[in-house]
Amino acid sequence: MGLGATLTIDLWAQFLRLCAGIAPTDWGVVGRWVAGIPRGRLRLPRGNSETPGRSERLLGWLTHYAIGIAYALIYLTLLHTMSLDASLPSALLFGLVTVLAPWLILQPALGKGAFASATPRPGLIRLQNLAVHLLFGAGLYLTWLLGVTVNH
Repeated sequence: MGLGATLTIDLWAQFLRLCAGIAPTDWGVVGRWVAGIPRGRLRLPRGNSETPGRSERLLGWLTHYAIGIAYALIYLTLLHTMSLDASLPSALLFGLVTVLAPWLILQPALGKGAFASATPRPGLIRLQNLAVHLLFGAGLYLTWLLGVTVNH
C-alpha cells in the first residue's frame, strides 16, 4: 500500500511538473539531509545551493518510499487495533495527519521553516502539501482496494 500511495503522489508531481511547471520535491536535498543525521547534522545550512550528488538523490528517493511504506504500516496497524477495514474517509484523514511530518520536521530541517514559513509563498506550499497528503491517503485506500480485489 505504501508503495502504491507513494507512486500515486509521484505520478501527480510529474503531472504538475509537465502541465503547470510546478517543480517536484528535490529528493536529493532530502537525501543530503538524511545522510547528515548520523553525523549529528539535523538541519541543512541555509543557502546550501550545491547540486545533490547521485548517492544523495538515491538516498532521498529510498527515504521517500520507506516513509510511504512506514505510513501504510502505521495506518494498517491503527485499523487493526480498532478492528476496522480501510475506508476512503479514514485514509484521507490519515493522509491529512501525515502532513504534520513535513511541516514540523522536514521543512524546518531543510531551512524552509515550520509550516513552510520561511519560503516566499508559504500559503501556496501549505495548500500543495495538503493536496499531496490527501492524495497519498486516497492512494492508500485505492491500493488497499486493489489488494482486496486481487486476493478475492
